[in-house]
Amino acid sequence: MSDKTIIATENAPAAIGTYSQAVKVANTVYLSGQIPLVPATMEMVSDDFEEQVIQVFENLKAVCEASGGSMAGIVKLNIFMLDLANFAKVNEIMARYFEQPYPARAAIGVAALPKGSLIEMDGVLIV
Repeated sequence: MSDKTIIATENAPAAIGTYSQAVKVANTVYLSGQIPLVPATMEMVSDDFEEQVIQVFENLKAVCEASGGSMAGIVKLNIFMLDLANFAKVNEIMARYFEQPYPARAAIGVAALPKGSLIEMDGVLIV
């Protein structure tokens, strides 16, 4: 596919597998899942759920900016959590990063996430 552009930035964690941080096709950017790794160290930010959520949003923000967009351009956000009881906290923190109209969203409870993360998010961005 000739119009496929791979997005990569040092301001978000490096890919830890066979994937790209994001792939841009025309004006659509497909954001790979982000977990709460600190880009500089590739280590988990902490075991604290709130700190993990903030780090995930910061990682997504960095990839959005590297693609020429911003968090405001996210049209679909998928949130994967070990414990859906934490969803109120996610909503609270999400309100710091998004304004209305909010993106479409899914919240999914999962049994495990990479590197013992408590949360992971991916999405689709329009630039």
